Amino acid sequence: MNILYVANLRLPTEKAHGIQIMKACEAFARLGHSVELLVPARRNPIKQDPFSYYALKTKFSINLLFVPDTVGWGRLGFIFQSVWFGFAVSFYAGKHDANMGDSRDEMVLAVASFFTNKKILWESHDGASNVWARRLLRRISGLIVVTPLAADFYATRGMQREKILTVSNGLDLEDFANPESKETARSRLGLPQDKKIALYIGRLDGWKGADTLLEASHLLPADIRVAIIGGETQQIAKLSKQYREVSFLGFRPYAELPHNQAAADVLVVPNTGKDPVSVSFTSPLKLIAHLASDRPIIVSDLPSTRFIAEGAALFVLPDNPEELARGIEKVLASPELSQNLSQKGRARVLNFSWTKRAERILNFVSRF
Repeated sequence: MNILYVANLRLPTEKAHGIQIMKACEAFARLGHSVELLVPARRNPIKQDPFSYYALKTKFSINLLFVPDTVGWGRLGFIFQSVWFGFAVSFYAGKHDANMGDSRDEMVLAVASFFTNKKILWESHDGASNVWARRLLRRISGLIVVTPLAADFYATRGMQREKILTVSNGLDLEDFANPESKETARSRLGLPQDKKIALYIGRLDGWKGADTLLEASHLLPADIRVAIIGGETQQIAKLSKQYREVSFLGFRPYAELPHNQAAADVLVVPNTGKDPVSVSFTSPLKLIAHLASDRPIIVSDLPSTRFIAEGAALFVLPDNPEELARGIEKVLASPELSQNLSQKGRARVLNFSWTKRAERILNFVSRF
């Protein structure tokens, strides 16, 4: 097939959706399909080539379309940029032979859908139910969601069940086959060798639940140190004054992820239970990656995280620092529990593969 994948993002980006999009495109290309990723030409502080930034082995075409870069102007600027990009995508698709269009961006895809009769797939990762989403539900050939609750959500909004595919995000296990030793990883990151490390990797946005882990850090004994990889410079500057016992390591590129995980004694995914995306619609890439880490994982008990890590993590009440602190201490105090969770994680992660995900999507769309 000739596949156009449309992504309204700054590429490369430090955000997780950049990883998901690039890995999804790589998986289609790995199966022998022609893939073109269309992105807007935007100012970008990251100058590295996207393929090396995300450590991809199989290449595909990336085409930059001219779009006024008004995203920084607020909500109206984002809408203007998205609509313009939708028209640019329509013009490009009209001049190029493609069997299928795929995108996570409902606004861009809704605009483009007015001008094409190609098969359109929409990948919804956040439970959108706006005017653009409603347009797409009437137009698309198929809908990709990452949790069963998301499938239920769109079925109640008129999408036919047979046109919904539930498939989680994936992982390339070979990327995680040879991580650094714990000692080497800690030395590189500047973490103490003589403490137990509870590590969080991700953004410091509210729905990610990092604030719960930060509060839990006050409750942990001195021999357990919380470390955080991620966050904006301004966020870190503010939080490091408030949480002096936490090691803020800043943003680290995706290619380091297998090695950074190795620095931990326990990995923490503290997603909030107060946000619908966190509860029902997300398929956290870092949680899937943590399953391959040979480290125990502590996770907020939510339907979205259960779907990925059922039986392979210690689940705790979300938004509860005391419960999270107890969970961290429990795992670190029991080598037997830690080893058991690590083993179950390694077994569980075999269910996730970017290539198998791509095969399921292509088999799904072939029915239409």
